[in-house]
Amino acid sequence: MQIAVVALCTFVLALVFGRLLIPALRALKAGQSIREIGPKWHNSKAGTPTMGGIMFILASLICTVAFGWKDMLEGEYTHLLVFAFALVYGLIGFADDYIKAVKKRHEGLTPWQKIAGQVLVAVGFTLWCYFHPMIGSKIWVPFANVEWDLGVWYIPLMSVVIIFMVNSANLQDGLDGLLSSVASIGSAAWGIMALFFLTAVSALNNAEMNNNYYAVAIFALAVAGSCMGFLRFNHYPAKIFMGDTGSMFIGGATGGMALVL
Repeated sequence: MQIAVVALCTFVLALVFGRLLIPALRALKAGQSIREIGPKWHNSKAGTPTMGGIMFILASLICTVAFGWKDMLEGEYTHLLVFAFALVYGLIGFADDYIKAVKKRHEGLTPWQKIAGQVLVAVGFTLWCYFHPMIGSKIWVPFANVEWDLGVWYIPLMSVVIIFMVNSANLQDGLDGLLSSVASIGSAAWGIMALFFLTAVSALNNAEMNNNYYAVAIFALAVAGSCMGFLRFNHYPAKIFMGDTGSMFIGGATGGMALVL
């Protein structure tokens, strides 16, 4: 029951933050710029506030900490580490959005700056997973009931997977409500999978493993609920865009949850 409350709370918080953030971004004139090479009907979207990902990032943080407090007291910080990992990607996106929307330099970060930041963060998180005793270099092969130990190749392969996820999320953020709806469903699915794993290992009486899966479920449903709240303002016609701030956070969150599960 508490897990469902996590999604509900982040949903409500995102609605509240949306009411506050949209006027603030308009005051900053942090509007979306539209590329000339795009379709003409996109021009009507010029000036729509961007960087809206801030609202579901804040909502996710508050509820992840509030509902994961007990796990943190017991030494479980996986949900915070996954959040921090996603947040760093969100900050890269924020820098790009800020340069484009506020500084009015339409190119934002250079491609090399973006990819260098993404690679450093991905490799750092993958190294943490590689050396973590509960994660390691073994991956479970679905439906085959076997584990495949990638050894040291886990680091470059999973780093590429993370970068792929981050950029695929970034590419999905091109239509009103598209990525926020996909992320709501996808994050809810990660949460359900974490609860399924929790049920599967509960008979082992491994407190650390149980806390790990429960903490990831909290984070996943916090992201799902907050993205649903954001969708209230992002469906067609969008009143705000999440920008790279939000899309890269979602990509990082998805990659992080995939690896720790």
